Amino acid sequence: MQRSAANLPARYLFPVLCGVLVCVAATGAVLADQARREFSVSARKYAYTVTGSDQAEIRVQLNDLVRITFSAEDIPHSFTIDDDHYRISKRAEPGKATTIDFRADKAGTFVIYCNLMIDDRCRKDTRARFVVTDR
Repeated sequence: MQRSAANLPARYLFPVLCGVLVCVAATGAVLADQARREFSVSARKYAYTVTGSDQAEIRVQLNDLVRITFSAEDIPHSFTIDDDHYRISKRAEPGKATTIDFRADKAGTFVIYCNLMIDDRCRKDTRARFVVTDR
């Protein structure tokens, strides 16, 4: 015989409600520890540009939710972080931006590069940094 919450004896209801409240509080604490960070990154002629920054660098804190709008201005480019942890590779055609969403769940400094073989110099010289710091 199954019982609904309405049919539970009062002595069971209090522990169940306390458990639910603890889960809700823990979820709220985790969400409060996250921030949503948005960046616009464009690639053009051997360089990345991060809007609002004078450096080719994206800086976030551990557990931030990251959204990157990536665009190419001259030829196709990619936004690639090829690390043991972050495996991100998105291609953008000129005039067609792409969006990349992920959680910054590993601290460190990671290289962003173009992995396309259209232009050898582009593959070697188009570089930026993704920096994740501890809170």
